[in-house]
Parts: sequence; C-alpha cells; structure tokens
Amino acid sequence: MSLSDSLLLADEPAPAQWVNAGGRAPFLLLGDHAGNAIPRALGTLGLSGQDRERHIAWDIGVHALGIALAGALDAPFLFQPYSRLVIDCNRDPAHPEAAPAISDGSAIPGNRRLQARDLAARIAAIHAPYHAEIAAEIARRGAAARPTILLALHSFTPALGGRARPWHAGVLYDRGDTRFAEALLAGLRAQADLVVGDNEPYRMDATDFSVPHHAYPAGLPYAEIEVRQDGLEMPAAVERWCEALRRACTAALPSVIA
Repeated sequence: MSLSDSLLLADEPAPAQWVNAGGRAPFLLLGDHAGNAIPRALGTLGLSGQDRERHIAWDIGVHALGIALAGALDAPFLFQPYSRLVIDCNRDPAHPEAAPAISDGSAIPGNRRLQARDLAARIAAIHAPYHAEIAAEIARRGAAARPTILLALHSFTPALGGRARPWHAGVLYDRGDTRFAEALLAGLRAQADLVVGDNEPYRMDATDFSVPHHAYPAGLPYAEIEVRQDGLEMPAAVERWCEALRRACTAALPSVIA
C-alpha cells in the first residue's frame, strides 16, 4: 500500500480537479487553496467548525471565482479541494508552513508534533499529484504549441493581526516573465472603483511555490491574483470580480501574445 493510498479513501475527492478542462484560452487558472476538505483519516485536525471555515483553512471564494472566470475566459481551472492546513499546495513541502501547527492565532492540534511519515503521506496523497497535474497540463499545451499564461487565484482576509487591509485586490509577481502581471496590474488599476496593490497584501517571494515551481523554469508569463474575501461573499460580488478580471486579463493579453 502506498502512502497516498493510506490517507485518501476511494470515495474521497481527487486532489486535482478540473473545471472546463477543454477551455481554449491561453490562461491556465489554478486554485491552490480552493477547498477546505479534510481526509476522513485525519478527523478534523482537532479544529472547531468555525476554524475549518476561516481563512486559515482555505481561500474563501476562490472556488466560485475560478468557476466563473473559467467560463468567462473559456479557460481551464485546475484546483485542489483539501484544506491548506492538511498540506499547503502553495508551499514547498519541506517548508515549515506546509502543515503549520498554528495559524493566525489558532492552534492546529492535528499538526502538532507531526511525524515525518504522516507529513509524507499528505504530500504523496495531495501535494504531489496536484502539482504533477499542473506540470502535465503545461507539457501537453507545450507539445501542442499552445501558449500558456499561468493565473494563480487566491483570496485574503480583510484584516490580519488587528490591521485592516485597504486593497480590494493585489497582483503578485517576482522573477521570470513579469510582463503579463504588470499589464494585469495596470488594467485593474484603470478600473476606477478598485484599489489594487502591487505585491500587496503579500510580496511574492521564496514562500510561494506554485508560480515559481511551474512558471519560472518554463519561462511562462504569469500572475498571482489576490482578492479580498469580503468581495467574494455573495454570488453577485463574485460575478463583478469575474467581469473585472475578465476585462483586465483580456486587455493584458497583448503584452505577451501578439
């Protein structure tokens, strides 16, 4: 029995799931933290129901936004449905935050004194197959001479550590081909009703995994998009963000594709 077989049961969600897999746009949408499921073998990780619904467990609103944007752009959306507290798919699996023992003031009992074999089982069951599917899709598109722009979708809590965050959204980027990210930032800022951060509320750095791991080595244009979670609470708000991002992505496309 493999490590992955020992964690996920046959009827539990696959760790890499597609929406609009046949989408023809150059965009490949990613949802690293799109769900808050916990494998039954891990119980609740010792968390209350309230903590399992908080931002510490997932990127609230990203699943709905990804589905809407996949339709609006005719782009595939690849997401993983398990909580970032089980294994964070936007962290190197060796990073201390890959399975944190505490997050924004909440203890994660199921991650306290986590044994190496138990962490390896989570990586094998969720982290590795999710990233393998991203890599395989990039390879498939490359073999078909299809361009790829990687768009990682995330959301952030309106306040952290007692400090309010004024941005409605942020565009994150660092190394590699940043042309699309910079054009996307300009396109969102051109929409007068939006306050959009440049590498806010986080700066893309060595803490991030998905974009650096997949976009940098392949020379892919990319952007990591952060939307404040109170802007994704209702279906109508998700649709407004979908339209704002559709317009900005479409306007930024000529920055990388003639």
